[in-house]
Amino acid sequence: MLRLFRQFARRLDFRRGARTDRQLRTTRAKHAQFVSFLEQCGFRPHDVDRYERSLQRRRVAKAVLICGAAAVVAWIALESAQALAIF
Repeated sequence: MLRLFRQFARRLDFRRGARTDRQLRTTRAKHAQFVSFLEQCGFRPHDVDRYERSLQRRRVAKAVLICGAAAVVAWIALESAQALAIF
């Protein structure tokens, strides 16, 4: 119980008076102002568009996998219910 209270107190972060961006998770891109500053200066170390496309593909693959798993679980539950109804 004491451990849970300590973790909760650490999340509140009384020392600084505010939560950090990591804890708030308000944006997908961390340090968005810094990123926009770098883009205005013309700094692009790699092809961000290709990286963003790969992230989009991962999100789509994850959604397809979750939907497929949910469909399999529903099918198993339905078949089990039908089998139990027969006996």
